Amino acid sequence: MLWLNLGDSYNGSGGAGGDYGPGGLKEGQPRYPGRRVNGLKRKDLIGVPWRVAFALQEDGWYLRSEIIWHKPNPMPESVTDRPTRAHETIFLLTKRPVYYYDADAIAEPFTGNTRGKAAIFIPRRKGDGVPPGRGPQKRGGRTRSYDGPTRNRRDVWTVASSKFTGAHFATFPERLVEPMILAGSREGDIVLDPFSGAATTGVVALRHRRRYIGVELNDEYNAIGRDRLRSVQPRLFALDDWEIYEKNSEL
Repeated sequence: MLWLNLGDSYNGSGGAGGDYGPGGLKEGQPRYPGRRVNGLKRKDLIGVPWRVAFALQEDGWYLRSEIIWHKPNPMPESVTDRPTRAHETIFLLTKRPVYYYDADAIAEPFTGNTRGKAAIFIPRRKGDGVPPGRGPQKRGGRTRSYDGPTRNRRDVWTVASSKFTGAHFATFPERLVEPMILAGSREGDIVLDPFSGAATTGVVALRHRRRYIGVELNDEYNAIGRDRLRSVQPRLFALDDWEIYEKNSEL
C-alpha cells in the first residue's frame, strides 16, 4: 500500500526570487528558472498530483482513493485573481486488488441520529449503515470497543498544519500520518518513508509499535529525524547515513 502526497504548482511560476540574493536561504545556489510545461499556458494549474496518479495507474497500480487534506490554517498567498489554496491531495494506491486495510482502526464518530448514545458497533467493510449493537464486537480476530457509534472514515481530513521548531519547514502533522499507518499496517509491520525529512512518519510508526525505514538525503534533516526517533525509542541506532533500525526485532 502506498500513500502519496504531492503539492501542485502553476505553469510559469517558481522562478528565482529574493531567496537567491545575499543572506537568502538559497544564496549561492543555481537560480531555478521556474516551471515550464509544454502544452500549458502561463498561470495554468499543472495538476501534478493527478498526473502522477494517472501515470502510476497506467503502470499497474490500483488508484483506490483520493483524500483531501483540508487545512484550516493554510499558508497565506499574495494572489488576488484566484482563491487561496487550503488543501492538498493524498492518494491511496495498491499493487493488488485485495490488500490489508483496517477500516476499524480509523473509524470516525457517527454524527447522525441514533437511539442510544452509548451504542457500540463496528461498521461493515462496505458502507456504513450498520445498526448499533451492544457491547464490544469482534471481527478479524480482534475485539474493539467504542464509546459510541462510528462510521467508515470519510475522504476529507481536516488537520491543521503543525508548527515545528527544527530546521525542516514542511513537517507533516502527526495527526495526518496516523490514520495512514493505522489503516495500512499491523503492529510489527515495516513502514517505509522514502522522503523521511524530520521523520514524522517514523515517530508515529514507532509509537504504534511498527518498525520504520526512512530515507533522507539532507544531513541536517537526518540529524533532526534521528533525535526525534530516539526520543520515542532510545534503543535505536544508526546503521549508516540513511537507515535507522532497531537493535533487535522486539519493539
